[in-house]
Amino acid sequence: MNKVTMQLETLSCPTCIKKIEGALTKTDGVESAKLLFNASKAKAEYDPEKVTSAELKNVIENLGYEVLKVKEA
Repeated sequence: MNKVTMQLETLSCPTCIKKIEGALTKTDGVESAKLLFNASKAKAEYDPEKVTSAELKNVIENLGYEVLKVKEA
């Protein structure tokens, strides 16, 4: 499993968290996803043979949120 942390634009509401977490966890290959509201960060653990960090970034951006930085861990 790989880990990725993505710095997002400032999140404005708790609904944003549920929306992004839900979309990430429904993505094939994602083992876990967690949003840190105060830090505006998304963290995910994923299987690199099924999905890439770039695809996870696209999932978030397709919801209408900007991903400012992607850091592989």
